[in-house]
Amino acid sequence: MSKLEPATREWLKDLGFGVRSDAVWHEALTHGSIGETRDYQRLEFLGDRVLGLAISEWLYSSTNGAEGKLAQRLNALVSKQACAAIAREIGLPDHVRLGRQARDDGAHDSDNVLGDVMEALLGAGFLDNGFDATRDVVRRLWAEAVEGHAGRAKHPKSALQEWAAGNQRRPPEYEVIDRTGPDHAAKFTVRVSVHKVGAVEATSSSKRDAEAEAARLFMEKFG
Repeated sequence: MSKLEPATREWLKDLGFGVRSDAVWHEALTHGSIGETRDYQRLEFLGDRVLGLAISEWLYSSTNGAEGKLAQRLNALVSKQACAAIAREIGLPDHVRLGRQARDDGAHDSDNVLGDVMEALLGAGFLDNGFDATRDVVRRLWAEAVEGHAGRAKHPKSALQEWAAGNQRRPPEYEVIDRTGPDHAAKFTVRVSVHKVGAVEATSSSKRDAEAEAARLFMEKFG
């Protein structure tokens, strides 16, 4: 039976997924370059439809837009680029299972790969948790995108990613350097670093929040 790495299991739970079947999540995170019998492609096909329905329902219930406007918003929100942006914000590149050559070729930061794996995770969520629970995850992860960026601050990890690219720096690297407390009250300390710029640490009750706070503090110090 396929086994998930403990850090990956914890990351999935932090995102709001219930992990019952290791095998389906293992498959969702496996790229074809690994050479295993099953990779993420079938789950990507399923997850694409799950995401489309979740976002369609959300737009229909929250706006009064005409069909054309709804379709335009839907296409933007479920695009490969949108899925890849969400994937980067939640730290998905750290958990994709890639062959060495594919990783060396930059597949871990490819919009196509990250977008596909993001959809595969939603497919796995549908199979393991059901539609309602997976829709709830979509609503959390896509909230900023659906509500729009007007008058809102950019997500700290996105801002740092863009700052690094705009200043010809390597992408920021996030590392959990400490975890304390029991599972129900855990504290994560994350260090974010940009090569030849510096590093900043932050602590929070989830890895995701610690990464966001570290990115915010990094931008305050170096941005």
